[in-house]
Amino acid sequence: MESYTLFDVDTKAFVYGSQRVAVQRMLDFDYMCRRKEPSVAGMITPERGGFEKVFWGTREIMLPRYQSIKEAAASHPEADVMINFASERSAYDTTREALDIDTIRTVTVIAEGVPERHARILAALAKKNNKWIIGPATVGGIKAGAFKIGNAAGTPENIAECKLYRPGSVGFVSKSGGMSNECYNIIARNTDGVYEGVAIGGDLFPGSTLMDHLLRYEANPDIKMMVCLGEVGGIDEYTIAEAVKSKKLSKPVVIWITGTSATVMPKGVQFGHAGARADSALETAEAKNRALKEAGLIVPDSFDDFDIKIRETFDQLKKENKITPAAEIEPRKVPMDFKQAVSEGLVRRSTNFVSTICDDRGEEHSYAGVPITKVIEEKYGIGGVIGLLWFKKKMPVYVTEFIEIVLQVIADHGPAVAGAHNTIVTARAGKNLIESLIAGLATIGPRFGGALNGAAEHFTFGLRSGMSPREFVDHMRKNNVTIQGIGHRTHSIENPDARVELMIGYAKKHFREHPLLDYALKVQDVTTRKRGNLILNIDGLIGILFVDMMRNLGFTEKQIDEEIKIGVFNGFFILGRTMGFMGHFFDQQRLMQPLYRHPFDDILYEVPEKPEEVRLTGRGDEK
Repeated sequence: MESYTLFDVDTKAFVYGSQRVAVQRMLDFDYMCRRKEPSVAGMITPERGGFEKVFWGTREIMLPRYQSIKEAAASHPEADVMINFASERSAYDTTREALDIDTIRTVTVIAEGVPERHARILAALAKKNNKWIIGPATVGGIKAGAFKIGNAAGTPENIAECKLYRPGSVGFVSKSGGMSNECYNIIARNTDGVYEGVAIGGDLFPGSTLMDHLLRYEANPDIKMMVCLGEVGGIDEYTIAEAVKSKKLSKPVVIWITGTSATVMPKGVQFGHAGARADSALETAEAKNRALKEAGLIVPDSFDDFDIKIRETFDQLKKENKITPAAEIEPRKVPMDFKQAVSEGLVRRSTNFVSTICDDRGEEHSYAGVPITKVIEEKYGIGGVIGLLWFKKKMPVYVTEFIEIVLQVIADHGPAVAGAHNTIVTARAGKNLIESLIAGLATIGPRFGGALNGAAEHFTFGLRSGMSPREFVDHMRKNNVTIQGIGHRTHSIENPDARVELMIGYAKKHFREHPLLDYALKVQDVTTRKRGNLILNIDGLIGILFVDMMRNLGFTEKQIDEEIKIGVFNGFFILGRTMGFMGHFFDQQRLMQPLYRHPFDDILYEVPEKPEEVRLTGRGDEK
């Protein structure tokens, strides 16, 4: 690579920082220009390694993430550019480290606010090591048809409009990154386009100057004319005037210094960039434009005439046969991102999931159409949230209170029941909360915690069939089906369950109608004649009351059957009992209980003295 060339079609770069959008824009430019390989060798992200998924055209590829500059450089010695998105706090250290690596030749420092002392040290170090710095406070630059730094030149649409997908004949350099895109467009409309463009950054002490890049362009035979945009403040542009006088710069240079309005402003007013302020007459845009014009550079009367001077210069070079305008080519079209296409209404596709209970796409998450802030402000409570998420209904207060009573009543039934026991044993085995909770929840089923759904189904069947309570009990016995929700180990008709009494009282007080409860209590009258503990238990009662509750809310019989079928009632048991299982886990952790081993005296060992001997017959191979 020639000394005046910083980038070409084979340039490889590292991007320092988690800048996926900037990386994707670089790759889209590569693809547009028909580069053979991506220009980004990898990302340097100290916080994590691994890889980043990006697109090369329509194909997804993986770019490596390195956790240090040294590691990245060792893995990709061909990469000689680092685009540094580090903050102003760490830009100095990371840039200095990159400059000390032999294979890295150019560093672009994007950060604004880098201390001037640090910027001067970096600039001196780069010159000492025969390396280049672009920035700080820059958007970078672009080598048309070859390489783009980060977000320079903007979107693919802007790049196409400015013809940056192929090289022209104009070398452009500017202090302002914001004005670069405007100038790329001006140059494209009035010439055959930009060959290379660089924004050096607006700080007072840039790592490379306007003059540095103009000298590169002067040495490059492919660049036939130059365009330069300076700023009020500083005196660097006077070196350009001297270079033209001494013939160091012989190619035509169209230049304008922005900030001519500074003469009517109070002294010391800063125009955006740190270096854009005139503290003396020499630093004003007016004085610099005058000096440049006197030295022989092409200076318009105002920025409004900038394009005219560029066009006149280009046309004159063509007339003198010093420029052969670049041939036009068709750039490769960059595929549109799916998100962008969706936002613009250009595509449609069938979805894989359907959600009818919540929406998290807007500014605020909503439950069944109710914003979360409203859920809190209007005190929906846990019962109200369950109503929204499970049934998509705003439940009346008596229903939300009923749901919360259910959850409180069902939350725990002691450490001996299957679910709590399994949770405790798993916790004592050193497992974490989720693993212990899963062990407990896995026991919930037909023999433990499944009575809510079962009772709802059984008693609804009896009531709908028109059977009397006695006929229903006889029918279930005849078909050898245990009635779900009937029977308790300790409670009986003489020793009632206080939880059952409480919930029956609540239902009779608040439910407008409760036909299934009435039917179930009559069935209890039948079953307790046989044995006193064949009472309606808490699990069965809850399932029965949920059916009555749904009827009160206007659910159809078909809808009730659907809720039973999908296991909604058992869902209340699972939700409530989860609180208890978690309580047992935390209890065991706080007590620092050791590994559990079941006692020998609680196991019946009925092992034969010796195994039964298997005798083979009828095969002819017995021995």
